[in-house]
Amino acid sequence: MDIAILIFDRLTALDAIGPYEVLQRVPGAHVKFVAAERGPVRTEQGMLGVIADYARDEVTNADVLLVPGGIGTRPLIKDEPTLEWIRAVDANSEWTTSVCTGSLLLGAAGLLEGKEATTHWRSLDLLGSFGATPVSDRVVFQGKVVTAAGVSSGIDMALHLAARIAGDDVAQAIQLGIEYDPQPPFDSGSVAKAPQKIMDLALAGLKQADTPR
Repeated sequence: MDIAILIFDRLTALDAIGPYEVLQRVPGAHVKFVAAERGPVRTEQGMLGVIADYARDEVTNADVLLVPGGIGTRPLIKDEPTLEWIRAVDANSEWTTSVCTGSLLLGAAGLLEGKEATTHWRSLDLLGSFGATPVSDRVVFQGKVVTAAGVSSGIDMALHLAARIAGDDVAQAIQLGIEYDPQPPFDSGSVAKAPQKIMDLALAGLKQADTPR
């Protein structure tokens, strides 16, 4: 089973690496990190590099396509070579997935028209501009298209997907193997729970993170 994870400059690392840690444990999985060209891409603040071992023109098919998010998705919304590659891989994929604002690229490629989809809470309105029906669920299945909300939800999405591909027992074994048993110290992980002062701090931090250092 070939899994293609698209990476690009200014991606959010966990959007790609969280699902990778799950999906590479699915029996028979072969994960490929794919970018416009082979070589490193840098995350939002440039502090971490992720290596693409494959260029887009070397990967024309995949059983699973995964598109992560990050501020780097914004210029790609109008980048036709990127969108055309997403469309081409989606044409023959068994599953086409996204994490966080990666769904904006699926939307820009025309893959979410008339479908429910999710993304990071700050980008739900923008998601709707691509013909999707934005919802605040953590993971949304619409046929073979699967979208996950912000950053950490990619792990949840990948476990759901592992269950669909290999069965519940395998997915649960993977969950145990990575000891994914969330017990956060605060109950402020969604806009439905966080008080306004925490929302304000989060928005300020996100705005700062959007600016390269």
